Amino acid sequence: QVQLVGSGGGLVQTGGSLRLSCAASGRTFTTYTMAWFRQAPGKEQEFVAAITWSGGRTYYAASIEGRFTVSRDLAKNTVYLQMNSLKPEDTGVYTCAADREGFLGINYSPLVYDSWGQGTQVTVSS
Repeated sequence: QVQLVGSGGGLVQTGGSLRLSCAASGRTFTTYTMAWFRQAPGKEQEFVAAITWSGGRTYYAASIEGRFTVSRDLAKNTVYLQMNSLKPEDTGVYTCAADREGFLGINYSPLVYDSWGQGTQVTVSS
C-alpha cells in the first residue's frame, strides 16, 4: 500500500503562485502514475494533472494547462504541483493520488486511483 502525504496549500491572491507537494512511501513506484485532483465547493472532483513515475510523462486538464506544472523528484519520492497565475476558480481542495497501473495509460477518473493523500486547501482571493 502506498502512503501519500500532501502539503502546501494556502491562501493567495489572484495571479499568485503556490506549490503543492505529495510525498510518497510504502513501495516502489515504477508502474505508477501520480495525479492531482481538486474539488471546489458544490462541485465534483476533477482531474488537474498527472505524471508517470517512470519517464515523467505529464498530462494536464485544459483549464490549467500553461499555468500549472507537475513534476517529480525521484530521490525524494515526491510529486509537485507548481501553480502559477492562480484564479479564483482554482479554489478547492487539492488531493494527490496514485494509480498503480498507470503504466497502462493515463486515467482521468478518480475512481481508478488506488491511494490518496489527505487534501490540502487552496483558496484564491479576487
